[in-house]
Amino acid sequence: MAPDPVAAETPVQGPTPRYFTWDEVAQRSGCEERWLVIDRKVYDVSEFYRRHPGGSRVISHYAGQDATDPFVAFHSNKGLVKKYMNSLLIGELSPEQPSFEPTKNKELTDEFRELRATVERMGLMKANHVFFLLYLLHILLLDGAAWLTLWIFGTSFLPFLLCAVLLTAAQIQAGWLQHDLGHLSVFSTSKWNHLVHHFVIGHLKGVPASWWNHLHFQHHAKPNCFGKDPDINMHPFFFALGKILSVELGKQKKKYMPYNHQHKYFFLIGPPALVPFFFQWYVFYFVIQRKKWVDLAWMITFYIRLLLTYVPLLGLKAFLGLFFIVRFLESNWFVWVTQMNHIPMHIDHDRNMDWVSTQLQATCNVHKSAFNDWFSGHLNFQIEHHLFPMMPRHNYHKVAPLVQSLCAKHGIEYQSKPLLSAFADIIHSLKESGQLWLDAYLHQ
Repeated sequence: MAPDPVAAETPVQGPTPRYFTWDEVAQRSGCEERWLVIDRKVYDVSEFYRRHPGGSRVISHYAGQDATDPFVAFHSNKGLVKKYMNSLLIGELSPEQPSFEPTKNKELTDEFRELRATVERMGLMKANHVFFLLYLLHILLLDGAAWLTLWIFGTSFLPFLLCAVLLTAAQIQAGWLQHDLGHLSVFSTSKWNHLVHHFVIGHLKGVPASWWNHLHFQHHAKPNCFGKDPDINMHPFFFALGKILSVELGKQKKKYMPYNHQHKYFFLIGPPALVPFFFQWYVFYFVIQRKKWVDLAWMITFYIRLLLTYVPLLGLKAFLGLFFIVRFLESNWFVWVTQMNHIPMHIDHDRNMDWVSTQLQATCNVHKSAFNDWFSGHLNFQIEHHLFPMMPRHNYHKVAPLVQSLCAKHGIEYQSKPLLSAFADIIHSLKESGQLWLDAYLHQ
């Protein structure tokens, strides 16, 4: 039977795509409707955000905005993810609409995407498994050395103190390794990253993986953005952070703390207190309240291991003292390292800037050295880590010159400083923002 010539000449018409403007997308950023744009495609995540594997808040932080670059930064298997996104697709940007909002630097964004393609071609997104294996072994060695110190030399003051120091180092270094695994930067598949992540953060540290994921991905999505980055949630109830927010707080006549003295009381309620007096107990509330029973099981194995190995040597009372000292030392180490790259930087409300500008204004580096790399878990390369959150840490120094060239070309400040200067800048920043708050509070 011959084909119908009319039918043969008539192309099959698919459904006409719906077109939207940036203004229409921006209006869907609230509680009732949440839209976002990826590669000019418009997705309605109003219902899906609750089921988002990375957490409901991190995807909601980009509601009403272009999310192309964070989508690329946070997903390893993008092709697979996009298949699941088809049911959320509702249209695309109108042909006359630019690919970016007016608040974003198009040239900078285009060149960064070229840089990312170059980085992938150079193999800098691939992990060296020997590096991470040796890193895990050094953590286990520190952990074992802490126990052997008491077993061999007894439980007098000096062996007890050395044990606490070794155990603190093991806890901190396990924290840096779980950070790598949480960012999916160790193994090529998410499955293995998640599995080993549970072991390191749950069994070696006694902390839930779900809690870390819930907080940390938000921080990376919108660093130093008030209301979106949980790492600056101490504003305004404990500290006045950043020049803009501090002045805003003063003009509003709000005073939850004597902020003009915050650079002093930071030494009391900041580094010493965060882990032993907040994180240590809040993580249990988190897993029980959210019914994260797998995480709770991993955490319990951590405490069983410690009790079985240390109580026979020390007794319960001395063991609890050791545990508190370790958490106290760990807290100081953790807070100084994690805050030196962010607190002195720009802190503001979300201005919907492009990916590079968002990350660079909120982060700075600390000079590379063997000690700084180890002490900070390579988070002295905070700029590179924020631009490429899934990049294995041993490649940060390789991509750093390329990032510096991009920043120089576009007039973006690339800050790198000595370790002690970075610590001092935390205090200077708190002192400055406290004074700005006081001036606004008294004179407005």
